[in-house]
Amino acid sequence: MKEGLKLARFIKPYWRWAAIAPVLMLLEVAMDLMQPRMVARIVDVGIAQLDLQIVLQTGLLMVVLAIVGASGGMSNGVFAEMTVQGFGADLREALFRKVQSLSFENLDELETGQLITRLTNDVTQMQEAILLMLRILVRSPLLLIGSLVMAIVTSPQLTFLPLVLMPIELAAVIWVVRKATPLFTLVQERLDGLNEVMQENLAGVRVVKAFVRGMHEVARFGVANDNLTNQNVLAGRTVAVMPAFMMLTMNFGIIAVLWFGGVQVTVGTMQLGQVIAFTNYLMMTLWSLMMVSQLVIQLARAEASARRINEVLESTPKVQNRTSAATKFPTQSRVVFENVTFKYQGMDGDPVLKGVSFQAEPGQTVALLGTTGAGKSSLVHLIPRFYDATSGKITIDGQDVRDLDLATLRRNVGVALQETVLFRGSIRDNIRYGRPEASEAEVEAAARAAQAHDFILSLPDGYDTLVGQRGVNLSGGQKQRIAIARALLVRPSILILDDSTSAVDVETEIKIQAALEEIMNNRTSFVIAQRISTVLNADKILVLDDGQIAAQGTHRELMNSSPIYREIYDSQLGTGGLSNG
Repeated sequence: MKEGLKLARFIKPYWRWAAIAPVLMLLEVAMDLMQPRMVARIVDVGIAQLDLQIVLQTGLLMVVLAIVGASGGMSNGVFAEMTVQGFGADLREALFRKVQSLSFENLDELETGQLITRLTNDVTQMQEAILLMLRILVRSPLLLIGSLVMAIVTSPQLTFLPLVLMPIELAAVIWVVRKATPLFTLVQERLDGLNEVMQENLAGVRVVKAFVRGMHEVARFGVANDNLTNQNVLAGRTVAVMPAFMMLTMNFGIIAVLWFGGVQVTVGTMQLGQVIAFTNYLMMTLWSLMMVSQLVIQLARAEASARRINEVLESTPKVQNRTSAATKFPTQSRVVFENVTFKYQGMDGDPVLKGVSFQAEPGQTVALLGTTGAGKSSLVHLIPRFYDATSGKITIDGQDVRDLDLATLRRNVGVALQETVLFRGSIRDNIRYGRPEASEAEVEAAARAAQAHDFILSLPDGYDTLVGQRGVNLSGGQKQRIAIARALLVRPSILILDDSTSAVDVETEIKIQAALEEIMNNRTSFVIAQRISTVLNADKILVLDDGQIAAQGTHRELMNSSPIYREIYDSQLGTGGLSNG
């Protein structure tokens, strides 16, 4: 339970409720332990002496004790539930906060499906374990010890029976726990796999429909579902041995009590009421052991979940602020790459970027051109430190980006990523996602610059139009223009457009470029594009090939000096498309 104990700090705010719950359970256990003694009194005194008054008085007392015990048990359940729900809410929030602090590299390792499982199912497993602890962990030991003591007091002659049966049950508990713990770890891993298939399918459902691959996805889901089912069955089959063995042991115990107790009653050394009471106490003893076994099994399952939760909570962001990180952004936006090499952690093969060096002056638009996989997106991701360079350095006005406060750096770098992501809410809220305090006029100005204002006004509710999940009710070009408006609204010193006009028509793209020239005056822009028409007017064009800068310069310079650039130009626009002069 070492992993589980690490999460005990999340119970601390609710320690009063957690402390009250065991006291109330103690009350219920005490009342339960009194009941067999009352039964023995009714049988050995009331019925033996035909004294109806004793029977009625004792019966009434049993009812009162039962009500008091039930009140304690119900109150225990209320306080235990309050503790568990508070614990779960705080733990989920801590996990979510941790995920927000992780860098891209961490999130590459902890896949979406796994994170969803850890924030939901794994937390639920911990909640169930704590709920059982606040009830069974208190009730079972008290009931076990109390019933054993009461059994010895009631019938010392039969004490040997629980002392023989209890070690047998305890050995069975230990065996099941050792077998079940690794199996439940695999159950959670299989659940990860199922969630990953579901997440991929739901995110790419339109692709599935377009390529008529529904049955293929059903088959994929079926494999993951069967893996989870089979693992659950295997774990459940192992655990199912426990209750059956416990009941078998309990029944043997009852038979033994009736035999040995019957002999004692026959020879006159015990009374019938004592045998009945002892039988009840023996059942309580063995039953409490059974409940302990269920708790231990749940704790084993929770331990597996706790290990997975702690893996997230203890993850160290790969990209962190340095101790003396500057919180003031440089006044100019001159960006310099100095012999930068970058490789994704855990990736085999050559680095994605190899010895990249160039500089971008304030007011310049730098375009990145190259084949898929050339390293264009990886290069721009290093500027706002989504990843850190493996070697070399990137500076802004001579200051290493690693010496800048992350929040300060990213607030001054506007990004429209290759994959356009919009959130549930209005179009207005999506545009001012990076600056929630932005005024209506600022939102509209950013939308105009991104050529989004007119189409937004044509929508039924204008800027108040609600965006469906991932922008499903908008076209690709519309989503891209909203993403560009969102990046412009933060008034960035450096703007990165990662192939963010690929779904926009050429005429609209030209208008966006014209607006950007005015807005980004004295600021630096980086544009990744597949269409060469997008980069013709750039101040500097970087041609990337296999992670290296194969050529750099203006369109005119590259047409004269770079065969790769000319080949791309000719393949898209043709030799007679535009003059190279």
